[in-house]
Amino acid sequence: METIVATTGLALMVGLSGIGSAIGLSMAGSSVLGMIKKKPEAFGNALVLSGLPATQGLYGFVAFILYSGDVKTGITMFHAAVVFGAGLAVGLVCFISAIQQANVCSSGIQAIGGGHDAFGKTMILAAFPEFYAILSLVAAILMKGLL
Repeated sequence: METIVATTGLALMVGLSGIGSAIGLSMAGSSVLGMIKKKPEAFGNALVLSGLPATQGLYGFVAFILYSGDVKTGITMFHAAVVFGAGLAVGLVCFISAIQQANVCSSGIQAIGGGHDAFGKTMILAAFPEFYAILSLVAAILMKGLL
């Protein structure tokens, strides 16, 4: 039972964060496609902004790597609960922050397509949802200290 709980935590951390990044990347990528019709020379800046939601999937994968060695037969229920909790925290926060970051990036890409100098401002605003994804990874790292 303990191994099932811990493995579910691993699945949540990598699965939810990956799904959030995939959704975010497709949202921002769609904005790029709309933008290049109006301003194709801004593709480079838009490409950078559209790739930002990918980082949340990476955070989930890093957490997965950190915890995967701890999941083995014979672990305690407390140990399994820590892995599950870390997985739930990282997975949910990264899922939501990737989508919200994509909303910010998509708006910035649309502004760039409209001729506005919005790249730097969008990067700054996109860092705010990213911050919470980073905090969830840091929390998972700190939770590992409980083991």
